[in-house]
Amino acid sequence: QVQLVDAGGGMVQTGDSLRLSCAASGRTVSSFTMGWFRQAPGKEREFVAAIDWRGSSTRYTDSVKGRFTISRDNAQNTVTVYLQMNSLKPEDTAIYYCAARPRSFLIGTNSLRPSGYDYWGQGTQVTVSS
Repeated sequence: QVQLVDAGGGMVQTGDSLRLSCAASGRTVSSFTMGWFRQAPGKEREFVAAIDWRGSSTRYTDSVKGRFTISRDNAQNTVTVYLQMNSLKPEDTAIYYCAARPRSFLIGTNSLRPSGYDYWGQGTQVTVSS
């Protein structure tokens, strides 16, 4: 069983920074691809960033490239995934979800879709005011 706990959200102003974290536990979670998604009110959940099991490969949606950085720390049976968010904009306002995909590498497009992930955190709210 894999469990994910998101944290680090809050209310900030345009241009500020936040760092989200996700504590993932489970026997094989250190071999999983990890991702961050977000969902704004009235919108579908969208991909933000993903990282392969070793942290050597990452992907970002275009709107956050150069501003957000995903990283991970692997330990036995646990993984901590971070999303460093800089230069935040009001359009970044959403609930952010950590997700785990039982594949090790970022191959193909399934790692960019919510349907490609089997495990989800509870979400953490990020609000950016202008």
